[in-house]
Formats: sequence, structure tokens, C-alpha cells
Amino acid sequence: MIQTSNISAFISRLVISLVLLMAAPTAHAQLKVFRMEKDSIPLFRGFQVSFDLVGAARLMFGDRGEIGGGLRVNLHDQWFPVVEFGIGKANHNADEPTYIAYKTTAPYFRVGIDINLLKNKHQSNRLYGGIRYGFTSYKVDITRMDLEDPIWGTKSDIVVEGMKCSMHWFEVVFGIDAKIFGPLHLGWDVRYKRRLSHKEGDIGQSWYVPGFGVNDQNNIGLSFNAIIDI
Repeated sequence: MIQTSNISAFISRLVISLVLLMAAPTAHAQLKVFRMEKDSIPLFRGFQVSFDLVGAARLMFGDRGEIGGGLRVNLHDQWFPVVEFGIGKANHNADEPTYIAYKTTAPYFRVGIDINLLKNKHQSNRLYGGIRYGFTSYKVDITRMDLEDPIWGTKSDIVVEGMKCSMHWFEVVFGIDAKIFGPLHLGWDVRYKRRLSHKEGDIGQSWYVPGFGVNDQNNIGLSFNAIIDI
């Protein structure tokens, strides 16, 4: 299993390498990836609308997931500013020893940019890397029935409704998309997510965060997207 410290170190080295690569004045061949090359192709190349199929399937067949999508602006087939948004939902009943029921439904959004990493950036297929900033504000319902007092042996119920929480996080994204026919593309991406700041309720950490996933310091996400060029 990959340790959290190893993942964090890898991400830190990756970010530092990208910054040094963009700043190095002698790395002309490498800089072609990061600068807007001049050719006959116009700057504005349209929009892409995407829909995450994995999040929807997870919600349909599991106890948590997202209905979400995104809008990307195509600049010169090289730079892709992106806004992503959706609704995250969980209805989870934990096994022993806690037997806690957890419910939440809330919107989330992410904003960032992707860069096409292929040398021939004007082809239909793309390999890209990117970053995102994400945020959600959500409310949680938590229920624990027949909780036994370890001292007195009495039982009581815990019912919390509308516990207010929020989270800010960032993501590092790597993915591909391939043209199927006409304006339709299919693609997948892998996301390393790291919590920046969060506000929990009065009774402890929430189990699931809309748009982020299971609540932890770090998270790895996978998306499979249907994409339409406009």
C-alpha cells in the first residue's frame, strides 16, 4: 500500500519540477509544452461539456457518489480552463462496532486548468495534466440507535440533524480523452486529492464529503467521462 508520506513527497517533487521546467530559460524543447505556440490555428477552439459516469454509477449501485460534470474552454488545443460542479450524496449504514447511519446531500464545485501534453496538440486525442481547487458546504444527519453507556449500562439514541460542515481541497489530475465519432469523446482521469482546510461539526469528523469522497487528509479518485465538443 502506498503510504501518505510517499504520495505527498511525490506530489511535492512533481509541482517543483513543473515550476522549474517553466522557469528554465534554456529548456526550449521542454518549454514547447507550456507555452502557446504560434501557428495558423485560432486561439479559441470551442467548449467541451463532460459528464462523470463513474460517480453516477457509484451512486446508483452503492451508498455514495456524485452526479457531476464540467465545462472546459479549448484554447489553441493546448490550454483548457475548466469548471466542474455537481451534487454529492451519501446514505451509509456502518457495520459493527459503530452501527452509525450517515446521510448528506450537497452541491460542490471545482475550478482549475488542464494542459495538453502531446507534441501534436491539434490531433483529436489528448493526454493532459492539470490542477483543481475544490469546495463544498454541506449538512450531515447522523443516527446511532441503542448506544450503550459503558459505565451505567443504559441505552440511548444519538440523533444529529443538519450538522454544518465544509471543506476546501486541491487536486492534481492526469488523464486522456479519445475521439469516438463526431463530437463524442470518452476519457478517464486519475486524481490525487489533498485537504486544505475543513470545518467539522460538534461530534467529530464526517464520513463522506460531496465532491471529495471519503473524508481523509488525502484521497485518490477515478473518473470516466463522456465528453462532447461544442
